Amino acid sequence: MKIRIINYKAGNAPSVLHAINHLGVDAAFAHNSQDLQDATHIILPGVGSAGATMDSLREMGIIETLETTVLHKKVLFLGICVGLQILFEHSEERNVDCLGWLKGKVIKFDSSKVRVPQMGWNKVKFRNGNQDYFYFVNSYYAKPDDKSDLWGIADYNGEFTAAVQKDNIYATQFHIEKSGAAGLVLLKEFLDL
Repeated sequence: MKIRIINYKAGNAPSVLHAINHLGVDAAFAHNSQDLQDATHIILPGVGSAGATMDSLREMGIIETLETTVLHKKVLFLGICVGLQILFEHSEERNVDCLGWLKGKVIKFDSSKVRVPQMGWNKVKFRNGNQDYFYFVNSYYAKPDDKSDLWGIADYNGEFTAAVQKDNIYATQFHIEKSGAAGLVLLKEFLDL
């Protein structure tokens, strides 16, 4: 098992590495395309904006390799927070085109109805019936075109996408690495795939 965490300017790769090490599993940072060549699991953590994340990935020259590895070689992929949002076609945040691996767009919470960003614990209901509380920090959320891509939903003045899954691609809007025991269980389940 070769777990690679993409380490870019806007990410929080050290926190994710710490969580994986806490599970007794080895992982390493990926700084370039070569680091992804033999990966069995790729994790893209996120903090900050979709635009900054896309800019960082472009600067690293890693997008093409990511697409080949994840979409064609079907290597397991986990996106976290902004790492979920950039999987979609477009984000309202800075009006940026994203990876487009999943059909849909990312929109902002209505700040006239809720506090933005959402910060804190919220209950996620998964499509298998499981539910637990996870830690969120987000102003934006994804609206998948294909409802079968929804893996988990939460409620913040209405239901929103808390997690997505399609084939070998998994992603959580919440910070799996900051979500205590529930986050570690989910992280371990991904690493065990």
